[in-house]
This record gives sequence, structure tokens and C-alpha cells, in this order.
Amino acid sequence: MDPAQDSPENPFGMDEDCQNCPDLCDARTNVVHGYGDVGADFVFVGGHPSPGADRTGVPFTGDDAGRRLQRMLGELGFSNSPPDADRPELDGAYLTYLTRCRHPERDPTGEEITTCDPYLTADLRMINPEIIVPVGTLALRGVAVEHTTRDPAELDATEQHATTIRGRGFELVPMRALDDQTDADTEAFVEHVAESVLGRDYRQTKGRSGAHD
Repeated sequence: MDPAQDSPENPFGMDEDCQNCPDLCDARTNVVHGYGDVGADFVFVGGHPSPGADRTGVPFTGDDAGRRLQRMLGELGFSNSPPDADRPELDGAYLTYLTRCRHPERDPTGEEITTCDPYLTADLRMINPEIIVPVGTLALRGVAVEHTTRDPAELDATEQHATTIRGRGFELVPMRALDDQTDADTEAFVEHVAESVLGRDYRQTKGRSGAHD
């Protein structure tokens, strides 16, 4: 973690009692802002908090889906904690969401995604990562709107899982939704990042624009 950073939890001091989406305020347990290393090269972006994250207040923790991602982070050298840690010790990775509140009965609406966008935009501007990992199709399409030249409607996290898409100043490495992943999917993602991303000088890509063909 960045040595100048006081805490991995909500390091940019975003509103923990956000009231911008009335339908979510009573449905959520926590506003789940970003968590991790503010000096990270890798930012993992989910669509919305899972049940576990809504309970813990920390992205990608507290349930089977979170444990799957935390195992991947450990295998890739980004986490020094066991997969079931509610507050993992991360180095080189930052975890966040497209939208910060969970409704237990539905996905976020388009209006809620738009309302929440300033939080994600602030995360990305402050961290300025090299690699964005959208987790699930909702996150992939949401990130693609601003950061690639691709038509978001043509992108699917299952089809693009464990591949690299060149964006505007970032590279995107999409991941299939954690709840839908098989062990083979997880292995393929770890292998792709280890060999095709970490195995080369990915930092040279910053500032380029255009889409990966």
C-alpha cells in the first residue's frame, strides 16, 4: 500500500451517507466506496456491491464471490491476506464499483449509474491506473462508455473474459461475473494477467487511444 496512505478504506473521503438515490438509501446496509492501494496500477471495478460487500462495507469481500476474487489477488501478488479477510491487505490493487449501494431485489438503474459516476471518475482520476479490470458485463459496459472507442452494447464480459482491450489511456482486462465463473474461468484470468499483462511492460501503454482489434 502507498506509504503515505492512512487507510485502505475510502481513502478519498467520499460521502459515506450519500442520499443521491432515494430508492437505495433504505435498501442498503453500507455505501461501499473504494478500498485498497491509491498507488495501484490495477483497479478492479464491479457493477454494484454484492451481499457480502454491502455487509462489510468493503468491495469484493464477505461472500463466495469476494473470496474468489481475493484468491485471484493473492495468486497474482496483490494481496497479503487470506481470501476470507473482510479488510484485505492489498498492494498494487484498488477495488471499487460502478455504483456504491446495493438494492437486494434488482440491479442499479441507468439513472443510478449516472448519478454515481462522479465517484468512479474521481477514483480513476486520483489513482490513474494502467489497467482497469471490469468485473461483469455491467461494469465492462459502464467503463467502456468513457474509456474506449468500442460500442458498449457489443461488449460482454463472458466473451471478453481474460482478454485485453486497449482504451483511452488504460487497458481493460474484462472478467466474467464472479458468481458465474467456473474454476477454469478463474484459472484462465489469472494466467492471462500473469503472462500477458504482468509478463510484459504494460506501463508503456499509458496515453495510447483506440480499441484492441
